[in-house]
Amino acid sequence: MAVKKQFSNFQDLLANTTIPVLVDFYATWCGSCQMMSPILEQVKAQMGNRLQVVKINTDKYPQLASEYQIQALPTLVLFLNGEQVLRIKGVMKAPQLIQYLEKHLSGG
Repeated sequence: MAVKKQFSNFQDLLANTTIPVLVDFYATWCGSCQMMSPILEQVKAQMGNRLQVVKINTDKYPQLASEYQIQALPTLVLFLNGEQVLRIKGVMKAPQLIQYLEKHLSGG
């Protein structure tokens, strides 16, 4: 399940975990974003503890959207050791998304 967390500092969230973090930048009014929710649930279920999924509402955190140059919703950003390593814009089916993530998590 995707984690809805309140946090004071996004960098702290990234720095305080050794698990890769997949961030879903979304907005409640975005239809495509709503389509991604069950897909992300599937991804999390399949990848288990190897991946943390965090959803960030760009309307509530516009400074983060700006900092990470989020120009389309949904945008998924994968962070490894606090560094952005993958960015995916738009809706992607769970098997494709898992394939992309596995490739980056295995260092390929």
